[in-house]
Amino acid sequence: MANLINLVGTVSRYLIILLMIIYTVQSYTVFRKTSVQAKEYVFLRQNVSMFFIHFIAYVVMFLETMSIDLLVFYGAQVIYLAATLILFRNIYPKASRLLVNNMCMLMTIGFIMITRLSYENGYDLAIKQFKIAALGTVIALFIPFIIRKVMVITKMGWAYCFVGIGLLGLVLVAARVTNGAKLSLEFGGFSFQPSEFVKIIFVFAVAGLLSEAKDFKRVVIATGLAAVHVLILVVSKDLGSALIFFITYLAILFVATRNPYLVLAGLLAGALAAVAAYFLFSHVRVRVQVWQDPFADYSGDGYQICQSLFAIGAGGWFGTGLFQGSPGAIPYAVQDIMFSAVTEELGGIFSICMILVCMSCFIMFINISMKLTNRFYRLVALGLGVTYAVQVFLTVGGSIKLIPLTGVTLPLVSYGGSSVLSTLAMFAIVQGLYMLRRDEEDEDEEKRFKKLQQYSGPGGAAGYGAPGETQYR
Repeated sequence: MANLINLVGTVSRYLIILLMIIYTVQSYTVFRKTSVQAKEYVFLRQNVSMFFIHFIAYVVMFLETMSIDLLVFYGAQVIYLAATLILFRNIYPKASRLLVNNMCMLMTIGFIMITRLSYENGYDLAIKQFKIAALGTVIALFIPFIIRKVMVITKMGWAYCFVGIGLLGLVLVAARVTNGAKLSLEFGGFSFQPSEFVKIIFVFAVAGLLSEAKDFKRVVIATGLAAVHVLILVVSKDLGSALIFFITYLAILFVATRNPYLVLAGLLAGALAAVAAYFLFSHVRVRVQVWQDPFADYSGDGYQICQSLFAIGAGGWFGTGLFQGSPGAIPYAVQDIMFSAVTEELGGIFSICMILVCMSCFIMFINISMKLTNRFYRLVALGLGVTYAVQVFLTVGGSIKLIPLTGVTLPLVSYGGSSVLSTLAMFAIVQGLYMLRRDEEDEDEEKRFKKLQQYSGPGGAAGYGAPGETQYR
């Protein structure tokens, strides 16, 4: 029996990597497809690859644990993933299948790794993450409808600002301290991290302020309000979120004004603020010192990043295999250093593919932004895309010691209820924006069709193609 388990474990390592490569390649080749049939075939291959990765991983974990509860949990996940794919496709036929597939793929990786890391505690974290993901998906199914039909959301820039600042201020005053930072609020035994949701509100606020007017006065007002958000986060010691807000604002500012000097001024101000923070806050100095030489304090503050680097080195290109590594030795691996845990047991190749899938999502966000005609919606799509990309960069960069650790989660992969809910909402908002653009294209197509009929007579539009038959990317 032991030999069979070892054989299955060895074969599964390479099979999972192969399937992940196939899935990732499809995430990019789909952009070259022009026909609906060709794209559907690509999406089908992605779904098959995802479900096989999920199945193989849970077979390996079952052979290692022989837990019947694990099989039940696996079945629940299969039902959830299949229902998510089917519901989005049927409720919103114009939705981006690529975004839905990538969202499910990243959640699948998260389910696998959180289950593996929490098996000693009866899969409690994995079950909690699954319940939150299911709830978040139900909520996300309503968001595209709201984006498409409720136009008042484009006129609430000031309201978004006050709500965002209010929530962050509440965190500063009432949040409990976690690892030295004020992050979470607790109500009735439940805790949530408001900054995860304020990220979305912040994007809507800045987009609202800069879409209506881009004169210098409006830029100064928007910059001041953005600075208040960032300063509250810095005082709360939530440095990762502060950096995400700062970079997101600069990206929206540049696109809204097309003025590179404003962005350069913002970068200079940010650099000066970072230097000031280094001398004013001891926790900033500690993080920088640990980043520079984590082995100087291996048993203390440098332990987390050292274990992260050891895990990445142990995994190599092909990984040790599920349950064959020691990702549990990394402090807070399930939240802050999930990238290293994935790399250790599933391999560097798998992790690179995972990053490329995240990049595919970012490309779709930006592509949707470029095609939108409404300035507010365009800035919202851009802001959400930058927010997502910066968060991925911070967590991966911190795990490999490219930048100091910030405690930011890997979206949809790391454990964290607030992170999962906010990311699902983010994807759903972008889906709504994508469908808005599809609606606009259908209307334009119908107008061209009617115009051609007017000039050509009843049969003049033959062969042109009925409205709604445009092939979309």
